[in-house]
Amino acid sequence: MKIAIVHSYYSSRQPSGENVVVDAQASALSEWGFDVRVVAARTDELETSRAYKLSTAVTVATGRGPSPVRELENFAPDLVHVHNLFPNWGTAWLNRWHGPLVATVHNFRPVCAAGTLFRDGAECTLCPATNTFAAVKHACYRGSKVATIPLAIRSRNGVAGDPLLSRADAVILLTERARGLYEGFGLPAEKISLIPNFVDDVGFTRSTPGTDWVYIGRLTEEKGIANLIKHWPETHTLRIYGDGPLREHVESEAQARGNVTYLGRLEHDAVAGVLAGARGLVFPSEWAEGGIPLSYVEALAAGRMVVAMAGSSGADDLEAAGAGSIFRDWAGLAAALDEACAHSEVFARRARSHYEENFRRETFLQRTDDLYRRLVAHSRAGATHA
Repeated sequence: MKIAIVHSYYSSRQPSGENVVVDAQASALSEWGFDVRVVAARTDELETSRAYKLSTAVTVATGRGPSPVRELENFAPDLVHVHNLFPNWGTAWLNRWHGPLVATVHNFRPVCAAGTLFRDGAECTLCPATNTFAAVKHACYRGSKVATIPLAIRSRNGVAGDPLLSRADAVILLTERARGLYEGFGLPAEKISLIPNFVDDVGFTRSTPGTDWVYIGRLTEEKGIANLIKHWPETHTLRIYGDGPLREHVESEAQARGNVTYLGRLEHDAVAGVLAGARGLVFPSEWAEGGIPLSYVEALAAGRMVVAMAGSSGADDLEAAGAGSIFRDWAGLAAALDEACAHSEVFARRARSHYEENFRRETFLQRTDDLYRRLVAHSRAGATHA
C-alpha cells in the first residue's frame, strides 16, 4: 500500500517535537511494509525568500497557495496522511483530492491562533466559544496583532469550517483530553481515532536513578518553565534542557539559584541518555497539550518516574498509569517531589510497564495499519458501487 505523508516542517530554529514525530512515523511505516513518501514543505528552505511572510500570510488566510497535488499525482498513493499544512501548504487542494485522507491533529490551531488554548497563564477557549477575532485583540500569535489576523480568518468558522478537518475521512487525535475538547468544538466522534505517538525502545536496563530531576522541553510560558523555577524547592536539584522565547529568563533565574542548572538545547538522540541518569522528569505544562510530549513518553520508556502539573494530557496519562505524582497548584510542588521520591521504585516499575503497554512502535503501527486498511477498503468498495 502506498502512503503519502504531507507535512509542513517547522523551522529548526524552534525545536519541534512534531517534526521528530513525523520523521519517526514515516520511517516506522516504511519498515512495516508500506511504500511511504513524505511530501514536504520546509520552512528552513522557504523562509529565505523576501516575500515569505507575506505569501504565507495570504496562504493561511485564504487557503490559496502551494499545493502538493502534482507530487501526489505522480506518486499515486492509496491514502494521503496529512500532519500539518501550516503555514507553507494551502488548503484549496483538499477538495480536489478524492482519495482516502487522514489528518493527525497535534495541537489546537484549528480553533486557536496560538495552537494552545492558553493565554495569560490560564486555559482560554474564547475563540471557539465566541469569535476568533478575540485572538487579534490579544495578539495571540507571536505577540503580534498583524501576524494573528490570517489565523483568525482561517479559523473563523471553527472545526466545522476547517478545510482539513471537514475533508478528512478520519482524524487522528493523540490524547483523551484532546478528543474531549475537539468533540466539544464540533468534531464528529465517528471521525476520531485515538492513536498516541510512539517512542522507540532503545533498550531498557533497570538502573539506579540519579539525584537530579530534569526538565526537557520548549522554554515557553504554557510549558510552565518560568513557574517551575520560581517555585522549585531548595531540597531538590533540577537540570533544565531546552530552548525557546524564555531562554534568557531561564538562564538568569538558574544562575541565581544554587540548585537549578540550565544546560541548553538537547538534541533528540541524547534524551534517552539524560533520562537514564536522572532521578525523574518534571512535567509542569500548564496547557492541555494536543499530544503527550515525547520527553514524557521517553521518561516512561527509561523507567523514570514523573511529577506533573494537573490539567495536561501528560498529567492525565500519569494519573492513569500511577507512575508518579501530580500537583494541582504550585504550592504542592515540593510535596509531590517528596512523594515521588518516597515511592520511586514502585513508580519506576509502573512507568516502564505503562510504556510497554501503550507507547511502543508496534502498538502505533498496528493501530495505524488497521485504520489505513479500513479507509482504503471503504474507498474501493464505494468506487465499485459507484
